[in-house]
Amino acid sequence: PVFAGMNGSAIENFSCVIYNICLMNCTWQAGRDAPADTQYFLYWQNSRDEEEMECELYIKDEHYRNMGCIFQNVSIGTEKAYFLVNGSSKDSLIQFYDECIDLYKIEKLMPPSNITVNCDEIKNDCIIQWQRPQISHSKIDKCFKYEINIKYK
Repeated sequence: PVFAGMNGSAIENFSCVIYNICLMNCTWQAGRDAPADTQYFLYWQNSRDEEEMECELYIKDEHYRNMGCIFQNVSIGTEKAYFLVNGSSKDSLIQFYDECIDLYKIEKLMPPSNITVNCDEIKNDCIIQWQRPQISHSKIDKCFKYEINIKYK
């Protein structure tokens, strides 16, 4: 069978976010009907050319179950990345969970840097300048939109 394993034993609420340009954090919850001794393992493949790798740094819950993973030095390619989380238990077979994700869609952008404000009281104007946020997958400026909130004190 394609989905061998007990119904309700696969992980739930899987999500990943990329931050600080090259760090990726993935988290999940244990399956509702998974036995208490279930341990989960995350494998991922960044592109079809690369080898599948297991998580090196798991995030554990109070029962020492793997509930997430921290990846370092992640590079965002143009292909979808493939994620697979399988599980093992003494009592029963655990269903696996898999998903393909466009990494650029889960990148949390850094804030703009080197923000400067120069105001001229005589002309009654201000010039605000900044450098665009660093992102890992593009050198192009044109996709950024900025919003400035000015609060007068």
